[in-house]
Amino acid sequence: MLRGSTARMVGFFMLIVLTALAGFGCGGQGAQAPEEQVKIGITQIVEHAALDAAREGFIDALKEEGYEEGKNVVYYIENAQNDKSNAMTIAQKFVSDKVDLILAISTPSAQACAQATKDIPILITAVTDPVAAGLVKSMDNPGTNVTGTTDMNPIYEQLELIKKFVPDAKKVGVIYNAGEVNSEVQVNMAEEAAGKLGLEAVKVTASTTAEVSQAAESLAGRVDAIYIPTDNTVVAALDSVIKVGEKNKIPVISGEGDSVKNGAMATYGINYYELGKQTGKMAVKILKGEDPSTMPVEKQKNLKLYINKKAAEAMGVEIPSDLLEQADEIYE
Repeated sequence: MLRGSTARMVGFFMLIVLTALAGFGCGGQGAQAPEEQVKIGITQIVEHAALDAAREGFIDALKEEGYEEGKNVVYYIENAQNDKSNAMTIAQKFVSDKVDLILAISTPSAQACAQATKDIPILITAVTDPVAAGLVKSMDNPGTNVTGTTDMNPIYEQLELIKKFVPDAKKVGVIYNAGEVNSEVQVNMAEEAAGKLGLEAVKVTASTTAEVSQAAESLAGRVDAIYIPTDNTVVAALDSVIKVGEKNKIPVISGEGDSVKNGAMATYGINYYELGKQTGKMAVKILKGEDPSTMPVEKQKNLKLYINKKAAEAMGVEIPSDLLEQADEIYE
């Protein structure tokens, strides 16, 4: 039996312990239990600056919302190396690994994931036309386990830049991979926009990155400018197109800002890092319980004018002063 001061000390100690335990048990008081670790699979069709930027933006958005790698989220990051069969294998692996959510970057990767699972939520980005790709029933009401962001470009405004840089331009070369649904959609739109601007679209295709250089070379002497849509095959071989543009003094207009940063002359369009962040914010909502089937597919919220002064000089183009004044991003 405990007596005197000893009993009082034990009683005091037990009171402290019980008070602490009560604090842990009460909602809103004391430290919270560690969150359960979330598993997220990330797949992209090929490695290039734009898609990489989208991935980083996505991860940064989740980090801002408290999802920290190694703490409460683990990422399984895969690259299909521009091979659709690899994309399918990656998607099936995510299903077998029972990930909680998938980020599919590019149309082929998104299609592979949508084919592999109808249950795991799929966030898409760098997908031009999710409806045409069979990923959602409509942009406003997806109706499937897929939602996310589209990288549809303001193609008319992008081709309009050609007339501003080269007023006498008559023909624009368009390089794309005919096997990419997103590219087919953009090229059809580019043909229509070119016609309205008094331009003739000269189309050349490349089914692999190795074929891009030859496709670009075939345009030398035939066109007054080159337009690159957000085609993964062509953007992955961007340097090949830029070399042709510089060698033959043909301005190269791209479909997105990262390509301008990396050597194309100009564009009016999206920033893939910001698009990835936008997608990441949607992912957080899904992880907290929202249903992807009712979440509208979103577009880039802020489009910008990008100009690369060094590229313009190398391609023999003088930049109009009014465009420099309007530019949101200028690369020297």
